[in-house]
Amino acid sequence: MNQRRPARKRTKPVAIDVFVPADAKSYPVVVGRGVIGRLGDELRRRHGAPERVALVSDSNVFPLHGEAVAEQLKEQGLRVVPIVVDAGEQAKQVPVLLDVIDQLLRAGFGRRDAVIALGGGVVGDLAGLAAALFMRGIPVVQCPTSLLAQVDASVGGKVAVDLAAGKNLLGAFHFPLAVFVDPEFLATLDDRQLASGLAEMLKHGALFSPEHFRQLVDAADAFFNRDYDAIAPLIAASVSLKAACVNRDPFEQSDAGKGRVLLNFGHTVGHAIESASNYALAHGEAVALGMRAAARVARAKNMAGPELEATIVAALERLRLPTDVDAWLSGERGAAVERALAHDKKRGGGQVSFVVLAALGEPSVISLNPRELLALVRGAG
Repeated sequence: MNQRRPARKRTKPVAIDVFVPADAKSYPVVVGRGVIGRLGDELRRRHGAPERVALVSDSNVFPLHGEAVAEQLKEQGLRVVPIVVDAGEQAKQVPVLLDVIDQLLRAGFGRRDAVIALGGGVVGDLAGLAAALFMRGIPVVQCPTSLLAQVDASVGGKVAVDLAAGKNLLGAFHFPLAVFVDPEFLATLDDRQLASGLAEMLKHGALFSPEHFRQLVDAADAFFNRDYDAIAPLIAASVSLKAACVNRDPFEQSDAGKGRVLLNFGHTVGHAIESASNYALAHGEAVALGMRAAARVARAKNMAGPELEATIVAALERLRLPTDVDAWLSGERGAAVERALAHDKKRGGGQVSFVVLAALGEPSVISLNPRELLALVRGAG
């Protein structure tokens, strides 16, 4: 007869303050099991007494979590208006954005009301931008349900939709009232989605903390086994690393190498590959390939040795992420990546601000044109 294991004591939630000194709009990121139950109380505490909340979610997440979250909000006296969009990157389009705003209008929303984004990065971006634009801005609370959104997209205030020319080209900075990160949402993710979020966590470690980088690699099994008590502190640590960077440069205005631009590590080539794949690759998968590409550029520019690329590749493999960047550097794929780089929103004067590492925890920014960038990646392969 199997004996039932005793329940593990839940770890105490961790609150991380993200400061926006230029705009006096600091907000908490609360990480822990069950924290979603504090959503209504926190909304009232930080925004008075809203009559309505729009619960924006997608066709994958709402059937899993939407009803439970809506019931919690209703029990706290809030009128909930669900807005459900199709799941996937295709929801980050201008017509969908305008439809969400139209639904807010038809439901009678005003400036005292609020938007709650329940979903992954696509929902967070879409709902956040709708909140930023509606009546010149109403509050948004981010409730990320994917690991990728929990450690990256929900923190920092960047919200956007895609244009035909590229990803996230129509957007704004709209800082949330609060972010609630509950690792129990990860129970409904498949391993591929989980790995996609681990890519962003690994990025934070590569940039700012070699210790966090190593801890993530060592904790790979805990993540894929959904050991929430073990992984919650690692999620909080990753959020803290990003928050510290955002605090220094909330609007990404600092000089290259001194602020938020560092968070683009792995994203320049990664976004181009993601676009070239027509979003068949998950965001984190593309960023994983972009990090390997960045290590190659550092080696080609004599800024790092080959051991950096080897370390990154080993970590990516341990976290079940792709490493074959060469498959995206030639033929039709290579041409599509080059076209996407030409539209990179970080480009200025024909140059791209590109983040490289001399070693783990030692980032810097160099300026390259797209063709030179790809030539360096290919040449160092």
